[in-house]
Amino acid sequence: MERRSGDAGLAHVVRIALLALLMAFGSLAQAQIADINSAINKAGRQRMLSQRMAKAYLQIGLSVDLERSKRTLDGAIALFDRQLVELKNFAPTPQIRDTYLQLEQNWLAYKDVLIGSVPSPDGARKVLELSESVLRLAHAGTEQLVSTSGSESGPLVGVAGRQRMLSQRIAKFYLAQVWGVAPAGGAAELDKSRRAFAMGLKALAGAPATTPAIREELELAHRHWQQYEHALDAREPGDRRTRAANVATSSERVLDTMDTITGMFEKLGG
Repeated sequence: MERRSGDAGLAHVVRIALLALLMAFGSLAQAQIADINSAINKAGRQRMLSQRMAKAYLQIGLSVDLERSKRTLDGAIALFDRQLVELKNFAPTPQIRDTYLQLEQNWLAYKDVLIGSVPSPDGARKVLELSESVLRLAHAGTEQLVSTSGSESGPLVGVAGRQRMLSQRIAKFYLAQVWGVAPAGGAAELDKSRRAFAMGLKALAGAPATTPAIREELELAHRHWQQYEHALDAREPGDRRTRAANVATSSERVLDTMDTITGMFEKLGG
């Protein structure tokens, strides 16, 4: 059993290394941070990835859309690695760079658990704990960058990007409950995140800088959010894996739409 777990972990590391190489040899322009809004977007994406990796780990443990969940985890790990380097290099102040150096140390511990062995209940509890530490530092870095932006659009990029994180965080805590590995405050955090997401949609829709095109996308995000809430609240009899899969799928729709919206706010200018 230990040999198989070790082999699986090694294979996982190799897959991630290969994916990272492919991403590194992709578009060089995409790998650069052009301005402060771009930095805020990527910093906010790190927040999202901290939760997305935990969600994907839990999906693998629950055998929810197994192959796609594995690809999601591998891709998220490789992207987090790449963006962390970019953000460290971009950091406009020593304080912000220090935040990303701290994040790097926490990230190494988190990544070790994510790829070290096949998902297990004990591993899931550790992943949930470490995902919170990584999120706190990724959020701190994002807020520091927002505070240096000096523009109306910078904070909106931050809020829209936080919506991406919340879409994954909600699913993370839901799946943890399904697997029976949720921390003591997991249900409260899930409810808190749902309320925060709904408030974020209203704040973005009401912002003076929000364009008609962005409001149209926000309406789509709201429709996806209603579907997501329905999946979260579903109580009809059925296989728990099916309900978990519905939540995971709904979270992806919301994430995709909010990612588009974050990019639109980014383009409003730094």
